[in-house]
Amino acid sequence: MKKFFLKITNLNEKHLYFSILISFFIIACYHFNSGFSMSGDSHKFSRWADDLIKFKFNLYEFFFKENSERISPFFFTVPVFLIAICKVIFGNGWQFAFLSLNLALVFFSLIIFSKTLLIIKIRPFLIFFTLPLIILSVDLLTWPKFILSDMNYAFLIILATYVMTKGFVENKYNYFHLFLIMILMIMTRPSSVPGIFAILFFITISKYHYFKRVKVIILFLFFLFISIPLVFGLLYYFIEFNFGENSQIEWWLLSKVKAGMIIHDRPETWVDSPSDFNDVVYIYFLRLINFFNPYAATFSGIHIFLNFIQTFLILLSIILWSIFGTLIRSYDKLFFFIIFISLSTASFHSFTLIDYDWRYRFPIILPMIMLFPISLEMTFRKFDKI
Repeated sequence: MKKFFLKITNLNEKHLYFSILISFFIIACYHFNSGFSMSGDSHKFSRWADDLIKFKFNLYEFFFKENSERISPFFFTVPVFLIAICKVIFGNGWQFAFLSLNLALVFFSLIIFSKTLLIIKIRPFLIFFTLPLIILSVDLLTWPKFILSDMNYAFLIILATYVMTKGFVENKYNYFHLFLIMILMIMTRPSSVPGIFAILFFITISKYHYFKRVKVIILFLFFLFISIPLVFGLLYYFIEFNFGENSQIEWWLLSKVKAGMIIHDRPETWVDSPSDFNDVVYIYFLRLINFFNPYAATFSGIHIFLNFIQTFLILLSIILWSIFGTLIRSYDKLFFFIIFISLSTASFHSFTLIDYDWRYRFPIILPMIMLFPISLEMTFRKFDKI
């Protein structure tokens, strides 16, 4: 047993990448066996892809064509363009081709996940121990098979995390790469706003020396967590007073809170309609908490169990960071960035819509799992000094 443990701890990068290949093979086999899935948005993207082909990939004509949808196709350019390419090259097999493309993004996401951790000198065997958690992530076993923008956006989030981490280590951000990633984000889905905001805001505040101490970072994040529902409560009344007659704004930003809705299409999570400011703040607080909720009445037992394991390990990682942080600056910065982008995403959807299947949580799953091996590395280094 001791020899086996020593072999694992001496795992090198070559062995790690081979393990990643096996992990990807397991995930890919599962998805190919399940097949692709179509939703309402998938059919809309397919129609838009047909239009793009009809316009001979002229994006200008495509963007300004007559559109009855609430949101411009500009904000879904990336998935629609990829679907159009798949239709032109593979014909009737375009859905299988798009699934294959999504799985290719899963593979590259796993590589980037590992490279990000290796940049900050996380031991390969700790990354290796994290792979089962990724393989058993319900989100990663669900969303890549959908003909949607989710995998495209999730890949851009993990890519942005890598570029930001490289900036921490080199003490110099590659603004050109970040700009390209943010442009692709906004052209992938409109709900990319919190991701873009998190990148810009983090670059701005990380320059201040106050945010080089873990206690200050934790207090700042706690303050944000507490104040967000209060700010949203004020915004709710401001929007209702000034824009309440605008049907689109009312539908997107007010109607769900007025109904006491927490999770969309899950009435068991709803509460009574608000009667005053405190009720509105309470609803926003519940929505913010429930964005990370691992439980739903309709989930299977294994689904709930795997979600709880994932949630527990992420929370444990944050606790370990709060205890053993400040050892290495790059660890603290990456923890800060991942928690901030996760909180930013949760806040945005708490203010707008938390989907029935928590679909909008998927893009931040890999970055949040990344916290686990970092916290283990912190713990190892702390006890190495004793």
